Amino acid sequence: MKFITKTLGGAVLLACLGGVEASAQTQAEETRATRSRFQVGGYAEVAYTRNFYSDNVYKYQPSHVKSDRKNHGRFDIPHAVVYLSYDFGKGWKMGSEIEFEHGGSGAAYEKETEEGGEWEQETEKGGEVELEQLWIQKTFWPELNVKIGHIVVPIGLTNAHHEPTEYFTVYRPEGEATIFPCTWHQTGVSLWGRHGAWRYEAQFLAGLDALQFSAANWIQGGTKSPYEFDVANKYAVAARVDNYSVPGLRLGLSAYYGHSINNTYETMTGSHYQVKGAVAIGSFDFHYDAHNWVVRGSLDYGHLSDADHINAINVNQPTNSPNARSHVGDQAVAFGAEAGYDFFSQIKKLREKAQRMYLFARYEYYDSYRPATGATTDYPYTEKHRLAVGLNYYPIPEVVIKGEFSHRFLHSQYNDEPSVSLGVAYAGFFTK
Repeated sequence: MKFITKTLGGAVLLACLGGVEASAQTQAEETRATRSRFQVGGYAEVAYTRNFYSDNVYKYQPSHVKSDRKNHGRFDIPHAVVYLSYDFGKGWKMGSEIEFEHGGSGAAYEKETEEGGEWEQETEKGGEVELEQLWIQKTFWPELNVKIGHIVVPIGLTNAHHEPTEYFTVYRPEGEATIFPCTWHQTGVSLWGRHGAWRYEAQFLAGLDALQFSAANWIQGGTKSPYEFDVANKYAVAARVDNYSVPGLRLGLSAYYGHSINNTYETMTGSHYQVKGAVAIGSFDFHYDAHNWVVRGSLDYGHLSDADHINAINVNQPTNSPNARSHVGDQAVAFGAEAGYDFFSQIKKLREKAQRMYLFARYEYYDSYRPATGATTDYPYTEKHRLAVGLNYYPIPEVVIKGEFSHRFLHSQYNDEPSVSLGVAYAGFFTK
């Protein structure tokens, strides 16, 4: 906890000194100040995966037969996003981002692993259509901008840089995408700016909902309200600072702190609801792009206070409750690093055509459930190592074709999880 407190304090202090925008969308918009006031852009991914392990809902339970290695395949459209922005002039700008996940809306059924394989219908969720961003911004100086509305929370590497051209793997980096909301977006107020080699962002947001936390995904579900509105009984702060002093290198530090208990539709009473359920997160990330190499990495640590109280609340929710009804750990961690080399840089004709081909490798370690002291429930399958190798081909800067082989390593009582994935993606603006 001392580590988190120091990290948060450092991030807030640095946030007063310099700046970073919340997303690559914002960065791209800054470079287009002389272009059309109305801009349209976006990104999308189409992916195919063959998983060489069982999709049995009981695969992580002791009763599961370890020799069961049935494989399965799937096509998916993880994300399809449209950016719309308009510069009104005199420093006023609006921006929006509409995201279609997994092909859009509809009705679907899924098996809940944490509920013994019970079938559950997702109402209007065959995919999702989400308003990921909707904000109004006032620019006073390059060092001070105020953004109000629904905004990206730039905690960790993936949330701050989530376009598919900004990571090598077919899907978003697994560790951060498991323990955090990804892309993390909430309604609030943001102050951001830039000065010299520094960029900063500081945010005031609605808090998370502890009733949506889970063992498999830690706080990931805490931003998703089952209601037509987001409850804001509790509040949170977030901050991010990036430094660009070294050519080709960006160093980033981000932090989050907020309360999560009693941030629900109905104000509840009782001893459990007198505690805070404080979520504290510290994250460091970096990006290096020079000499035909791209190297990225991140380290994330999160702590949840009063996890024992939250567990007692969650597991006793009624069966028809829209809440997770899952245990949650008091800690979560994720580490990931990847490196790729553009070997087309050694071929003159391809280099002149601005084509790139990266051979890459990625390693990740993450654990979404580290039980609180004295907890009797454990989920060893939440601790995973993952290794991926593959290729990224850029025929043009805005389009990438990806292929990878990955292997997820679990504790010895479980089957490991190898897979092969192929994908194609784009990211860019469509207007000039």
